[in-house]
Amino acid sequence: MPDEFSQRAAELIEAGRFLYQHGWVPATSGNFSARLSNGNLAITVSGRHKGRLTPDDIMLVDSAGKPLDDKRPSAEIQLHVQIYRRYEHIHAVLHPHSVNATLLSRLHSHCLVLQDYELLKAFAGIGSHECQVTVPVFANDQDISRLAAEVEKYMNDSHEPIFGYLIAGHGFYTWGRDVEETLRHIEAFEFLFECEMRLHGVISP
Repeated sequence: MPDEFSQRAAELIEAGRFLYQHGWVPATSGNFSARLSNGNLAITVSGRHKGRLTPDDIMLVDSAGKPLDDKRPSAEIQLHVQIYRRYEHIHAVLHPHSVNATLLSRLHSHCLVLQDYELLKAFAGIGSHECQVTVPVFANDQDISRLAAEVEKYMNDSHEPIFGYLIAGHGFYTWGRDVEETLRHIEAFEFLFECEMRLHGVISP
């Protein structure tokens, strides 16, 4: 029986293959993590190709993002830590770099509003298409601690449920109770992002 870390690592490896097959994590882009029951995190090692991950490409860090082995985690680890600290029920964070997400993050300077789509019901807790989901857009910043603080401030000020956010010219983050739910959120976002792109004539059907 695999231990918990090995189980979460296997899930992240499979997620990487799935996302790469869809073209959502080109080259070495993206980063993934999953929280263990003791609070530690399984996270992708920096600079690894997400479509060809192996167990050696997943490392262990503590709840603050400090490495527990001699590997180097993603430079964006504090964005994962911020989500886990805020939401006790969240146990997976995935960050793809899709074309649609990247372009929409350049077209919307503050936020993207998704409204009245049936597929909004794919997000945890939404039971009707008669709603709107706001996806905030944050300026790209190489100071990840500062960016994490901006995300935290937005979440503190917002009265709406937040299922993900865009980083300008970069990609997006989303999360869930486990890797499976988080992948569902990614699929939903990608469908909705493409609808928005076509609706506004950015890409043709």
